[in-house]
Amino acid sequence: MKSLFAAVALGAISVPLAAAPAPVAPAAAPATHAGPIPLGILSDAATPTAYRLDLTVLPDQERFTGHAEIDATLKAATRSLYLHGRDLKVSAVVARVGRRTIKAAYSQVEDSGVARLDFAEALPAGKVTLAFDYDAPFGDSAAGLYRVKVADQYYAWTQFQSIDARAAFPGFDQPGYKTPFTVSLTTRPGYTALSNAPEVRTVKAGDLVRHEFEATKPLPTYLVAFVVGPFATASAMVDPTPQRATPLPVRIVGTQPYKDKLDFALENSGPIVALLEKYFGTPFPFPKLDQIGSPVMPGAMENAGADIYGDPILLLDRGASTDQKKNFGMIVAHELSHQWFGDLVTPAWWDDIWLNESFANWMGYRIGDEWRPDLKIWAGALDEGFAAMNTDALKAGRPIHQPIRTNGEIDSAFDAVTYGKGGHVVSMIAAYLGDERFRDGVRLHLKRYAYGSASTDQFFGSLAEAAHDPRVLEALKSFVDQQGVPVVRVERGADGLTVSQKRYALLGTELTPQSWIIPLCVRIGDQRDCSLLDKPSATVALKGAGAIVPNAGGTGYYRFSLPEAEWKTLIAAGAGLPSGEASALTDSLWAGFRAGDVAPSLLLDAARAMAGNDYSVAAVEGGSRLVGLRLRGQIAGDALPGYRAFMAQVYGPRLAAIGFDPRAGAHQADNADRQKLRADLVSLVAGEAEDKPLRARLSKAAAAWLGGDQAALDQAFLGAGFSAYLAEGGDAALATLFDKAMASDDTLFRDNALGAMGAVDRAAAGRWLLARLDDKRVRASDRVNLLVSLAQQPETRDMAYDYAVANYDRLASGNGIFSVSRLPGLPGRYCSVEKAAAIEAALRPYILKQQRGALSLDRTVEQVHSCGILQAKRGAEISAMFGGK
Repeated sequence: MKSLFAAVALGAISVPLAAAPAPVAPAAAPATHAGPIPLGILSDAATPTAYRLDLTVLPDQERFTGHAEIDATLKAATRSLYLHGRDLKVSAVVARVGRRTIKAAYSQVEDSGVARLDFAEALPAGKVTLAFDYDAPFGDSAAGLYRVKVADQYYAWTQFQSIDARAAFPGFDQPGYKTPFTVSLTTRPGYTALSNAPEVRTVKAGDLVRHEFEATKPLPTYLVAFVVGPFATASAMVDPTPQRATPLPVRIVGTQPYKDKLDFALENSGPIVALLEKYFGTPFPFPKLDQIGSPVMPGAMENAGADIYGDPILLLDRGASTDQKKNFGMIVAHELSHQWFGDLVTPAWWDDIWLNESFANWMGYRIGDEWRPDLKIWAGALDEGFAAMNTDALKAGRPIHQPIRTNGEIDSAFDAVTYGKGGHVVSMIAAYLGDERFRDGVRLHLKRYAYGSASTDQFFGSLAEAAHDPRVLEALKSFVDQQGVPVVRVERGADGLTVSQKRYALLGTELTPQSWIIPLCVRIGDQRDCSLLDKPSATVALKGAGAIVPNAGGTGYYRFSLPEAEWKTLIAAGAGLPSGEASALTDSLWAGFRAGDVAPSLLLDAARAMAGNDYSVAAVEGGSRLVGLRLRGQIAGDALPGYRAFMAQVYGPRLAAIGFDPRAGAHQADNADRQKLRADLVSLVAGEAEDKPLRARLSKAAAAWLGGDQAALDQAFLGAGFSAYLAEGGDAALATLFDKAMASDDTLFRDNALGAMGAVDRAAAGRWLLARLDDKRVRASDRVNLLVSLAQQPETRDMAYDYAVANYDRLASGNGIFSVSRLPGLPGRYCSVEKAAAIEAALRPYILKQQRGALSLDRTVEQVHSCGILQAKRGAEISAMFGGK
């Protein structure tokens, strides 16, 4: 699973079930009683061995119906049993034991979806079949079995990770239980119906049609998928590869408005599959691959043989921007790598989900880069890792590998620590160990545990056998098993460079001291030294007069600090640094500022120097981080004119040098990264510098685009164009854009329009938008996206926050894994010690009630509090940099 909000936000391995972590509740009670309600992992009283699911899915109805049968083995005789089911209306349930049929009563006993069966008489130990008849409501966001109306037609999809399969059928909804699933879906004639396995037949069922699928390979519940509706499809075969002797059927599936945008994914999914087969050394693990678009998925999900993506990730046209193509390559490679690492080998419990996601994140960037080297996808892996350090540095946090004790803790494992930090750590170890030895360890692991479950320790064991270097594994464990970010101090000495490590901490924060075994690579000019820093300090035998690059290549998961003179020397060389080192420089410099060790003036020096870097992200990262200060109110009032002037002086000339034409395809001859750089510069110069001629040009192009001239504005400039249109056109433009967006089924347009409207930063506009959140055309996902955008802006932040607090239960209802952290994180742009306490008091009761999002709230409160301390200590200096008082 990859969430676009995972690092913002975008599937680990575990022990065999018998050795899974102990339940929160005590071990199973006497055979005649189910015992206390299990708030986390179920007991081993019953083990499922196969599912047969028969659902009638009519997306235009409010509910669906189902018949589910589960073959299981009972460990001991019992009259009651716990399993999972959430908001299911169960009309009948029986247990079949041999030729006997025993009635049972079904009841949901806990809000997260723990259910209990009470049998009319005791079931004996051994084999049993549990049969259920039920109906349940469709959801309206990406959780469970949900439906969305698109162009006057309803469609249905599933999103079951982490624990939302229980909203679609009763079962044992935890990852360690892997069984075959035999699925049938009954729906209207002419509709597409698909699941994980190939369809074997269709039969008439009255006025409906029943689609029957062959039994799947062993799967956990969270990887099962159903999709039903009047979809458009495009099919092809991926040619055989050295690893796969037969062609692989591939199908791209989208709603009807996307019927002409299926070809890009169809042409490019196959090459990514082939690259992954080459890396893993084995064929694609499942008999077919469906790639499916959904208008409300904010990320993507690796359902075995049936991946589901947000529409703009998968369904691109020929005019797609560089950012869209990068997202396609990275996220498709991420999800498809899961078909091996997560679907073929799966965790027995959520403790080990980090390895699924961390490995897939690394593979997504790696294979995506092989697919299209011109897009510079690989550099994004390091960018995401450095961004994750902002989360990992907080006191409120967790190690990558953490115990999961209750259902409410599961979704906290899907965050920037798992994706960004985990992927960066995998990259660091792979780089230090060597690509072939690391790959051999991965191949050994998949071979050992194919179609089963495995643990973190078992993966480490496979890696150790291939690596023949236990110290590398010790280094990996030091990053996986403890929270926090190391910071390495580097200074020149008589014998070379003196290096020392400690735990990074924000200004005013006291953290428990820690140490790591750090794969440290340092460079001066062409001299490079790599070693394991396993002590508090050491000496690196490098000398020279050039700039010290303390994270050579940028692959190390650590920050660094330097004496001020060394910082200035490195900053001066910033324009010539390769992408990873450039990103490491910006991250470590800003981290030093937030720790109170770096003067704010160096941030401006670095922004000027890095603007000339060849890598698009490095060139604008300094400016983007300054935008963050403005959004938090740290640059305000009489400092704003100086800030606007600085942004114009630094980024205006770079944009002028590469040129700008808003028309579609005007710059298609440029390389992809240059196209991305132009789009980012346009946003900074038009939005932050408030360049009037550029705004007017963008506004005119956006108005033409909205009037039907799709050639007037390139997709890369949609967000900046709509923002300029709103800035120039005021209230009338806001009403026009809102109506057009709500009437559109183009998810890319809709998302860009909502983002621009949410960022308008006028109190009157904010009130107008909040008053329309209950418009029937506003989807549940739109509502949250708009609120999050409004909460980013100084003028609309308070009203968005107040609305979220007043409507928290309603906004949180039905949200799945992609949204669990977004509402607690909504007030994260505040910057005040007092406000941190107020946020804690206002939101904690909702978190306790829902038993979800606690870690996200803890982090939000700490971030707001830490920002308040920094503002109190350095706020005057920040303002003075731009002429403020």
